[in-house]
Amino acid sequence: MEFAVIAYDGTDEGAQERRMAVREAHMKVVEDLRRKGHMVHGGALLDDGGRMIGSIITCDFPNREAFDNWLNNDPYVTGGVWQDIRVIPFKTAPPFVSNIPVPV
Repeated sequence: MEFAVIAYDGTDEGAQERRMAVREAHMKVVEDLRRKGHMVHGGALLDDGGRMIGSIITCDFPNREAFDNWLNNDPYVTGGVWQDIRVIPFKTAPPFVSNIPVPV
């Protein structure tokens, strides 16, 4: 099952510090899941000044239970970084499924 995750960080004074405190652990989890084929694409949402304010991820898990297991245990969740998480069922469009490079 594919999902799009849009997760906004807290807006309190300590939000940026919480993000940076667990960022390395979050990246290790994501890198491992990427190698296993679960993380398709992701990155940081930025404010107008270029500061990280959240994340967007597209992912693919065998079922909702496996997805929820990752999400509920991700360092950005357990570390209190993501405060507003939106999970949307997702379907990759056929042109994006192929590994054929897109000509530029």
